[in-house]
Amino acid sequence: MRSPIHTLDRVRYNQLLRFRNLSGYELVVGFDMDGYALGVPHIASIKGVLADEAGFERGMTRRLMLLQSRFERRNVHRARRIIATSAYSARRIVELYRPPSVPEVVPELIDLRRWRELFSSVEKQPSGRFVVLTVARFYRRKRVEVLLEAVARLSREVPELELRIVGKGPEEARLRRVAPPCAKFLGTLSAEELASEYCNSDLFCLPSVQEGFGIVLLEAMAAGKPIVAVRASAAPEVAPHALLAEPDDAESLARAMHRLWSDRVLAAGIAQQGRCMVTEYDAPRVARRFLEVAAGSVLNASAASPRS
Repeated sequence: MRSPIHTLDRVRYNQLLRFRNLSGYELVVGFDMDGYALGVPHIASIKGVLADEAGFERGMTRRLMLLQSRFERRNVHRARRIIATSAYSARRIVELYRPPSVPEVVPELIDLRRWRELFSSVEKQPSGRFVVLTVARFYRRKRVEVLLEAVARLSREVPELELRIVGKGPEEARLRRVAPPCAKFLGTLSAEELASEYCNSDLFCLPSVQEGFGIVLLEAMAAGKPIVAVRASAAPEVAPHALLAEPDDAESLARAMHRLWSDRVLAAGIAQQGRCMVTEYDAPRVARRFLEVAAGSVLNASAASPRS
């Protein structure tokens, strides 16, 4: 039975792993904090550095993330090899966890075939409005409130503006209180519904100041949308072609979005760059890279073992 606190479920799951016989597997991968209790050599694949994320949160969210980060630190210290999703995350792992080895970088992936199928089935619905889309969990580090302020400023010059917000999270009540009238909260959507939102938007914006990678950037790139992000964490690394605003600066974010609204040639150029760049993250290509790195750890361990 699951408990009301997800962290407790994860700890219980990992403790039960102590009693699992995994010796017959050539490769075992533990994601984030999962794997710290394993009794066999494994790889720690860190999707988002919990100790880094916790630094941007507060209250119970922060306390639970800090608790999980202790287990994540233990996981990377016990792992045979560490894989991070970005150079930014790799640096933060080194700085915050002091692991025995430097993480290797293998980015997140996107199933382009699946997304292209979804996009091709979407019926475009011209609205006559300039639609900004954001997709995020509602944590403080995502800075959705900065986007709300930026959109409120932008709406003075772009009266047909609409902000569509996909996601849920602990900050939702606070965000709804400060949202301007042009903001629409859509909640959690199916893949088909999300594809429709991407296709019917004019611009994608991710105001987050802490992203271990930012897979929604890949989704926006696959959809052929111009992107506004902020000059922080992994966003400039994943989407170097995007217009980058200053972090925690609603005016800078508003100016970047206004620039893409007023300069459709620039917007189209950024969108096209994204379509080309996202192929580097296609699932088969990234999966092969992950397996190469993972298999390398197994081969190295075998070579280091004494021969009988």
